[in-house]
Amino acid sequence: MTQLIPTELTKVRRVHKRGSYDREVINAILDATPLCHVGYVIEGKPAVTPTLQWREGDHVYWHGSSASRALRKSEDLDVCLTVSLLDGLVLARSGFHHSANYRSAMIFGRATKVEDVKKAALLDNFVDHIYPGRSKILRPMTAKEIKATTVLSLPIDEASAKIRAEGVKDDEEDYALPIWAGIIPITQVLGTPQPDPKNLDGVEMPDHISKIQIG
Repeated sequence: MTQLIPTELTKVRRVHKRGSYDREVINAILDATPLCHVGYVIEGKPAVTPTLQWREGDHVYWHGSSASRALRKSEDLDVCLTVSLLDGLVLARSGFHHSANYRSAMIFGRATKVEDVKKAALLDNFVDHIYPGRSKILRPMTAKEIKATTVLSLPIDEASAKIRAEGVKDDEEDYALPIWAGIIPITQVLGTPQPDPKNLDGVEMPDHISKIQIG
């Protein structure tokens, strides 16, 4: 277990018992979903862009078009990358005590551009992170495609997690009220794969589709 050192940016101040600086906890949240949001500044104004991320070791990566203004404005600048998972709705006996169960991770740092010679391998790893083993059956990326793609990297050094996994927390006197309270769990569920109508005859769905896990 590796504990990151809290900073003024990462220190959890509200309900600090829900905060964690354990790298393994943060990594698990990052690995649970590819969807993230990256915050940065464009011409003095704050902006947040949703994108897909993947983790390799102590770094998190995301990618996009080389023409992307968001990526160009993030390169070699400070950014904030966040991942959030909604695990449940918590219904209490008063509106004030309604809440949600969740897992979230927040990383601060300077985004750096990955060199072209490393991009192809990283992008293959990105595919395999979501679809284990899929990169091996795909057409290799062309030099033009690699050049048209920017990959940014962020070290997981200044980061924290915040998690709520609790039941209802009502005022003691409210437990006597005839009001239903409880938790409605929320999970992400993969649906039935829908084949592309342009698939060639005889092409079967590969086994790695069954290995995809989100949530």
